[in-house]
Amino acid sequence: MTRILISADMEGATGVTWPADCLPGTPEWERCRPLFTSDVNAAIAGFLDGGADEVLVNEAHMTMRNLLLEQLDDRAEMLTGRHKALSMVEGVQRGDVDGIAFVGYHTGAGDEGVLAHTYLGNSLTGVFVDGVRASEGLLNALVSAEYGTPVVLVTGDDRTCADARGYAPDAETVAVKDYVSRYAAVCRTPARTAADIRAAAARAAPSAVRHDPAEPRPRTVEVEFDAEHLAGAATVVPGVEQTGPRRVAYTAPDMYEGIRCFKAVTTLVSAAVEEWYG
Repeated sequence: MTRILISADMEGATGVTWPADCLPGTPEWERCRPLFTSDVNAAIAGFLDGGADEVLVNEAHMTMRNLLLEQLDDRAEMLTGRHKALSMVEGVQRGDVDGIAFVGYHTGAGDEGVLAHTYLGNSLTGVFVDGVRASEGLLNALVSAEYGTPVVLVTGDDRTCADARGYAPDAETVAVKDYVSRYAAVCRTPARTAADIRAAAARAAPSAVRHDPAEPRPRTVEVEFDAEHLAGAATVVPGVEQTGPRRVAYTAPDMYEGIRCFKAVTTLVSAAVEEWYG
């Protein structure tokens, strides 16, 4: 019995290049929701083609209510909605997920990439784990490794695929668009990206094999902001210390606690951002 978890983000979906394309409630978001759903359906179909038995899709973008359930492949199930313990990789902690796919992902804050960011659309200029600049992909891969679940597929822009080679060198990757600027890309059509994602997921399915969980070890996470008051606001979270005018750091016993603390930091900081001056 092979179980796949798909963590589905939207900035890296087919055709998405502009903030409004993935901002819930806008006309552009409504237009892009079927494109996002198409990418996810292609991954579902491919994994099942490749021999997987079950696929659970975890909505991972913003409100976590973006995919069109009525258009989702009937053979899969979807976890939708916010306030989940592990956010983007909720479900991996069950311990029975054989492989995880990052569909619609993007590069991290401070890097080149279409709609590049880490958790917050702005305000963060860099996130580092043990001194290494981290994207959401890297953060979530480190969490998944603690449950013995390998990353087997990553889709997004070409810069996202390059980033994935650093944290999941054996994963299949699919570039649905090529980076031009943070808000521009050369995009493939939905028919083409669906075919590419389905084929890659089918190739990835046999590599969805749980391994021994990574040994939990302390992780030092540093977060850099674009304004000094945000660093001060973040220190309200226990264990978070200010290490520079715009930087904070904390050490967690493992990535499970590390990602949960990071979520707390970003939630608190987002409430401290003022409309005009950030």
